Amino acid sequence: MSVIKRKETIQVMVGDVAVGGGAPIVVQSMTNTDTADIDETVDQIDHLNKAGSELVRITVNNDAAAKAVPYIKEKLINRGVTVPIIGDFHYNGHVLLTKYPDMAESLANFRINPGNTGTKTRDKNFTTIVEQAIHYDKSVRIGVNWGSLDQQLLAEKMDVNNTLSEPKSAKEVMFDTMIESAVRSTELAKDVGLGANKIIVSCKMSHVQDVIEVYTRLSEVMNQPLHVGLTEAGMGMKGMVASSAALSVILQRGIGDTIRVSLTPQPGADRALEVEVAQQILQSLNIRSFIPQVTACPGCGRTKSTYFQELAEEIQEYIKESMPVWSKTYPGVEEMDVAVMGCIVNGPGESKAANIGISLPGTFEEPKAPVYIDGEHAKTLRGDNIGKEFKQILNEYIAKNYSNN
Repeated sequence: MSVIKRKETIQVMVGDVAVGGGAPIVVQSMTNTDTADIDETVDQIDHLNKAGSELVRITVNNDAAAKAVPYIKEKLINRGVTVPIIGDFHYNGHVLLTKYPDMAESLANFRINPGNTGTKTRDKNFTTIVEQAIHYDKSVRIGVNWGSLDQQLLAEKMDVNNTLSEPKSAKEVMFDTMIESAVRSTELAKDVGLGANKIIVSCKMSHVQDVIEVYTRLSEVMNQPLHVGLTEAGMGMKGMVASSAALSVILQRGIGDTIRVSLTPQPGADRALEVEVAQQILQSLNIRSFIPQVTACPGCGRTKSTYFQELAEEIQEYIKESMPVWSKTYPGVEEMDVAVMGCIVNGPGESKAANIGISLPGTFEEPKAPVYIDGEHAKTLRGDNIGKEFKQILNEYIAKNYSNN
């Protein structure tokens, strides 16, 4: 199995979570609650953290939100939730961070969008935020976003481009501007006195090929850890597929130290879906393991019965529900592979390749289900309790192979 060679970056601590410098790629997410609603925000942060979000960002956009942050932090600690909280600032971050010291102290990281604060040399608002980060010993993320790109810088780049004998396309100029904004802002933060080990950078765009291009180029010109993801990835299938396509290429190139899948949720849908998708991208690329993987065939004319599909779903749900206990009791269980197959064509082979697998009978096949453990045929199940018996075999395998004892 080939190993992805990651770009060496400077390590930045966000609270007690290491980002870059060879640390595991960190999954993060963002709440969509009104931050001023303390209880709702605490509940969602807790839920996202339990789903696997190692950093959680919250909106801090007004006085009410700023005042709520220390109480959110306190309530989380009382629940035993210590996930680092990132404050997302636009337009008035310099005011809020100065006005509410308890809020500034409670956050682990300040996210600054240069397009919404200015990137001129010694820009007052940007500088003020950086000074607060220095004062409270916090890290920052300089987050350039194509939708709120510094228009003055873009206009300057366009003017220069128009004088060239062979002008670049408008999109190329935008790429150049985004990268220059990120580099300029990083250097400005350093000039103000913020250490390189306190700066994470992102350059987000909404289209797959664009975000691949900009992160590839950005990685070539700086060693700061990079936060990677599509901005406004979209809803449902579109958002998941686009995020997977973009992140897979970028991560395969060794770029990226922390990621987010920015899904637009259906009304009332579980916000934690974006965390699960991010984890699955990393696990599919063999970068990090979070939960045992279930391999199942898609089904065909050989499998008129839906039982193998039902069993695959049942086993997958069982694993998901069991992981909070398993992860504490059975270290390494997240790397286990389980196969639930539907007929004799690929069933035995896939089952043998997994740590533990079952091959259910296809249409007109003998009604039996051989179980394979570490490549060897262990037993054959028959009858109406195959699912229950297979889960028992699964539990016994985990207890034997991943126990602390």
